[in-house]
Amino acid sequence: MSDLATAIDNLAAEDPSELPLGTITEQLMDLHWQMARLQAQIARRTHLRTAASRVRKPPVAVNTTN
Repeated sequence: MSDLATAIDNLAAEDPSELPLGTITEQLMDLHWQMARLQAQIARRTHLRTAASRVRKPPVAVNTTN
């Protein structure tokens, strides 16, 4: 997560008009991938927490002979 904060800080400190388009594009792509990795980590951790806290109930028998 500190990598993401560093990338955001670096982008915020620079004046985009002074940077070549290729540099901006590269930084934006790097930021995008870091955010995607962070979202994946959050999703994995959230899923583990919610799955562990859920109690599974046995399936309910359905009467289909009516």
